[in-house]
Amino acid sequence: MLLALSQFTYLLLGATVFQLLEKEAESNNRNYFQMEKLSFLANYSCLDGPALEKFVKVILDAWESGVNPSGNSTNPSNWDFGSSFFFAGTVVTTIGYGNLSPTTFSGQVFCVFYALCGIPLNLAFLNQLSKCLTLHLGRLEHSMVSVVPYKQCVEVLAVVLLLLMGSVLFLVFPPVVFSHVEGWSYGEGFYYAFITLSTIGFGDYVVGNSQDKHHVSIYRSLAAVWIILALAWLALLLNMGARMMEHFLGLQQAPVRAGEEGKPSARKQEEGLSRRVSDQRT
Repeated sequence: MLLALSQFTYLLLGATVFQLLEKEAESNNRNYFQMEKLSFLANYSCLDGPALEKFVKVILDAWESGVNPSGNSTNPSNWDFGSSFFFAGTVVTTIGYGNLSPTTFSGQVFCVFYALCGIPLNLAFLNQLSKCLTLHLGRLEHSMVSVVPYKQCVEVLAVVLLLLMGSVLFLVFPPVVFSHVEGWSYGEGFYYAFITLSTIGFGDYVVGNSQDKHHVSIYRSLAAVWIILALAWLALLLNMGARMMEHFLGLQQAPVRAGEEGKPSARKQEEGLSRRVSDQRT
C-alpha cells in the first residue's frame, strides 16, 4: 500500500509540474498559430477558411505518415535501407518515436509479429552482452584486488569508472555530434540522447528527420548502432548496481568452500547424530 501510494503521489506531482511548466507555452503557441492563419488569409484573399483548414489537415496527415511537407518529391525516402534499419531498431528496443510507422496492412501485421519475436531477442542479446562485459570487468576487478586489497572499494571504483566512461561515450559526446549535424543546441541533443536511451521516445526530436541532409541512411544506421551499444552499457550498469545492492543488503549466499559441496552442515550433522542416539535408546 505504501508503494502504491508513493507511485500515485509521484504521478500527481509530475502531472502538476508538467502542467505548470507547459500549459502557458502551449497556449502561446496556439495563439501564435491562429494569428498566422488569420494573417495568411488576409494576405491571400482568394482563399477562404475551410480551404485553409483542409490544406492544414493534409499537411498534418502527411507528417503523421512520415512525409516531410517541406521540400519536394525528391526528398530522401523514409523507407530506404538505412532508415528501415533505424526503424527496426526502435521497434525491438521499444523506443517507438512515433514519427514513422507502417501504413499498409501487411506492414502493420509484420510489425506486430516482428516486435513479438524481436523484443525478447533484443533483451536476450543485451543480457548476454552485459554478462560478457561483466565477465571482463570482473577479471579487471580481480587484477585490481591484487594491488588494492579492499574488494568493496575496487567494486565501487569499477562502477564509478564504468559510469563515467559510459556517460562520456554515450551521453556526453553524442549530443555534440547531434547538435552539429541536426542544428540542435547541446541541451536539445542531450535531451534526445537521454529520452532515447531511457526508451521513452517522445518523437519530438529524431535524428535524420530533416530531409535536406546527405547520407541520411548511413547516419540513421550509425544512430541505431549507438542505441544498441548504449543500452548494453545501461544493462551492465544496472546489473552491477543490483549486485552491489545484494552484497550490501546481505542477500547473496555465502560461498561454498572447496571440498564442502554436497556435505551437510555441522548443525544438520549434530541433529542427525542426536536422532540416531534417541532411536537406539528407544
